[in-house]
Amino acid sequence: MMNYEELCKETIEIARNAGKYIYAEHGKHVFDDIKSKGKHNFVTEVDKGSERQIVEALQKLLPEAGFITEEGTINKKGKIFNWIIDPLDGTTNFIHDVPPVAVSIALMENNELVIGVVNEIYLGECFYSWKNGPAFMNGKKIQVSQTKKVSDSLIATGFPYHNFDRLKPFMQSLEYFFNHTHGVRRLGSAATDLAYVACGRYDAFYEYNLNAWDLAAGTFLIKQAGGRSADFAGGTNYLFGKELVAANNHVFNEFLEVVGSFMNK
Repeated sequence: MMNYEELCKETIEIARNAGKYIYAEHGKHVFDDIKSKGKHNFVTEVDKGSERQIVEALQKLLPEAGFITEEGTINKKGKIFNWIIDPLDGTTNFIHDVPPVAVSIALMENNELVIGVVNEIYLGECFYSWKNGPAFMNGKKIQVSQTKKVSDSLIATGFPYHNFDRLKPFMQSLEYFFNHTHGVRRLGSAATDLAYVACGRYDAFYEYNLNAWDLAAGTFLIKQAGGRSADFAGGTNYLFGKELVAANNHVFNEFLEVVGSFMNK
């Protein structure tokens, strides 16, 4: 029987060590070290170095597991277990020395997420949970907010930076939320945004064109903290489906309906 709690504790240390490496490197980069993966989509040697460090440590922790990684350090598919890793979420923030920047690590067993760790390195806040366990931030239990209505909610999102195919309906949704909520925030790190939903700082989050490594750990945290996640149609294809709505249970249905009314046109 897998001891998810112990495995999570080991994963936390790996995420924290990667965070220490990233923080030690912040402010040192020069723009010659930055490569573009597409329009406004950047990668630094620190992204790659963090991923190599994380993969090496996780291979020792669970040798049979495969990996889904942002920077493609390793090409290995596990039969049962697969780690989903974003070694540095918020690369553009990191380039400009602006918080937040996070390390995101999740473990999938078959098709079920069983561990999630998001380590935001500038504030030193590590969010984590494991299957059948509560969600925590630095040892303190967390839960989603109790806000009842979208009109009383603080919403988080991510702005499109290279895929503008759905920009028009997205901008229309923003206009709605500007007028009908407490406000909209955009941090530049989806993993951090989702961790903030899990601990109740934000009431809801949505974004399109996200990858599995951006959201795997964060959506697991939200689930363990009492919230819900879905794609824009309300289905379960959010991990690999490039679209995500997440919120506390009270506002989820209303929030999903509003997002869907714009983004499903």
